[in-house]
Amino acid sequence: MATKADFTEDEWDAMQKGVTGAGLLVSLSDADFTDSFGEASALAKYLAGQREKGETELMRELSHVHGSGFGMTASAQKVEAETLEALRSAVATLAAKAPDEVEPYRRLVVDVAEAVAEAKGGTKDDETAAIDAIKEAVGSA
Repeated sequence: MATKADFTEDEWDAMQKGVTGAGLLVSLSDADFTDSFGEASALAKYLAGQREKGETELMRELSHVHGSGFGMTASAQKVEAETLEALRSAVATLAAKAPDEVEPYRRLVVDVAEAVAEAKGGTKDDETAAIDAIKEAVGSA
């Protein structure tokens, strides 16, 4: 069973950035200021639940993320590019070091994105497009 100790700091950061970035990317895809608070809350609540009930020990550890890995002024384009790159990197790292964790990571990331999308009135078209891009990046499209 893989744990944080099996990864370099950069690998770990990419895996966590992929998780939080997926939620942020969905939130930014339909940028409604009032929805942003509810979506941020949904992201935090989902990850808090995963700390206790995550599919694997590694997924529980990854859910202990603080911050998004993005600055307050990060553009939507920057969030999208860096999130998708982090997700591709994370999947490649897991495939090489902990192949049994690839599917749980894919599910965690997609579930985070979907939880954020559902947070304020259901999933909108732009959010669906963001989720599709996330699924493609993690290889579950």
